[in-house]
Amino acid sequence: MVLDPLLAFGDRAEEMMIAALTALGTETRLPVELPPEGMGDFAFPCFPLARELKKSPAEIAKSIAASLGTDAMFCKIEPSGPYVNFHIEPEELVRVTVESIMELRENYGNAESSGIKINLEHTSANPNGPLHVGRARNPIIGDTLARILRRCGHDVTTEFYVDDMGKQQVTLTWGVENLVQEGEIPEKADHALVWYYQEASRRMEQDPKVLAEIDAIISKYEDRDPEIATRVQTNCQRVLDGMTQSLRRLDINFDSFAWESKYIFDGSVERIIEQLRAMECTSEDNGALYLDLDNFGISGKENKFFLTRGDGSSLYSTRDMAYHLDKLANYDRAIDVLGEDHKLKAKVVGIGVNLLGQEKPVEPVFYSFVSLPEGKMSTRRGRVVYLDDLVEESIALAREEVEKRRPELDDVLKRGIADAVGIGAIRYNIIRIQAEKQLIFKWEEAMNFEGNSAPFIQYSHARASSILRKATEFGDYDLKLLAHPSEVQLAKMLARFPSVIRTCGTDMACHPVAAYAFELAAMFNQFYRDCPVLVAEEKLKNARLAMVTASKLVLMNALDTLGIVAPEEL
Repeated sequence: MVLDPLLAFGDRAEEMMIAALTALGTETRLPVELPPEGMGDFAFPCFPLARELKKSPAEIAKSIAASLGTDAMFCKIEPSGPYVNFHIEPEELVRVTVESIMELRENYGNAESSGIKINLEHTSANPNGPLHVGRARNPIIGDTLARILRRCGHDVTTEFYVDDMGKQQVTLTWGVENLVQEGEIPEKADHALVWYYQEASRRMEQDPKVLAEIDAIISKYEDRDPEIATRVQTNCQRVLDGMTQSLRRLDINFDSFAWESKYIFDGSVERIIEQLRAMECTSEDNGALYLDLDNFGISGKENKFFLTRGDGSSLYSTRDMAYHLDKLANYDRAIDVLGEDHKLKAKVVGIGVNLLGQEKPVEPVFYSFVSLPEGKMSTRRGRVVYLDDLVEESIALAREEVEKRRPELDDVLKRGIADAVGIGAIRYNIIRIQAEKQLIFKWEEAMNFEGNSAPFIQYSHARASSILRKATEFGDYDLKLLAHPSEVQLAKMLARFPSVIRTCGTDMACHPVAAYAFELAAMFNQFYRDCPVLVAEEKLKNARLAMVTASKLVLMNALDTLGIVAPEEL
């Protein structure tokens, strides 16, 4: 059993190169690269040796390749210009890969435990109304990244940071306590309460008296008034319950919730402000404490980053510093999934945490917001498409496809497939685009059964499941029989999965897993077209059924990493 087949082959190639370089009398180590298609599986550039050995890189490559000899793992080791290229032995590749997958099954792609504890904060949306599509990228990226990091062997705690101290949450509470909602009131709490926030916001803008009342509540809350804390937190919790209910439909759950008010009430924020006030890098402007960003190489129109108001009360950033100090005292790493509009704040929070004595960095992962073709959204203005509505519409569209393609299925199965496909379409269509790139959500892309979409990948998994059901069972298999180019290429793609996970964990990027899942599904379909399974001669059929089983398992693991159901039937 090998946890990472490609890494095992790559390690062997590196071992051979080190031995050859040592024989040449050099301690220089060459980096391993992935060459273009058809040029082998690993390539070692010899440019770094030219000056030391006083030969051209091409001459060095020829000399090294000639000295390497043969190895069971490689069918060919050859010079190619200034590179030494290693070609994996196909028979060995198929054997190692398929055997490893068959033994590890759902654990294929997982690394051994690292012992590293990670706090991964994501979503953390203001609890003043339902989640909308514009912010849907945060929980989907956060949950997928947590799944990747767990596969990398890390101990990951996902956390929702509840902003219960902000003006929006107090505005919501003022609305609940002073306004009466008429007409039909939605059953789901977050949908019912958002009206109070929107109407209170409108009145606050028009009536200075309302603004003064809300500001007075904020002031008392900051002064640790327990009665106000209870009132505000009760409404926040009701909205939060609605939010988490929505996210559970997307198979997104949290291990813990951290309430912002905790750091006011336990005195953490007050202590931090006093520590910062004593530092030379901070100054005051009419009583308001600020950091001069010029001191930290951050330039912009405004170089003052305020940490308190003029009356000395805290701002979001100082409370955020207290929160991160708490996290970093209890975890090895703190990762935050944040919208691109938080870049400056995140940088300053990181600076503040370091100034306050914590050497570990804050690790932000930024994303651009999701928009619809109609444009951006705003909860306060009421210009939104809620995540709940997106999910319902996606499932409805998926149900239409199921009705067209599989009318003979019973209703329970149709409903299960529609849920899996509809929710998978949302998650995949959001995660497949690099987080920093703008995303416009289009139905025709998300629900495309033929293109780069979740339904296409799910269909490939269902096809593999169908083949195995029809075969019922298969006996002993000889993997040496799998020599067709499509079989070897599929094995090579299956072998890549652990490396993709490892790279994504290092880069804290999710989209390569989606790209991999799509490539694997396409390659499995090509294998199915080129290599008949059920009608093949018995021994070959058994070997190909083992390849189908391995493909099904890796498709399932890739979809699971993306938080998408792998249906047995579609």
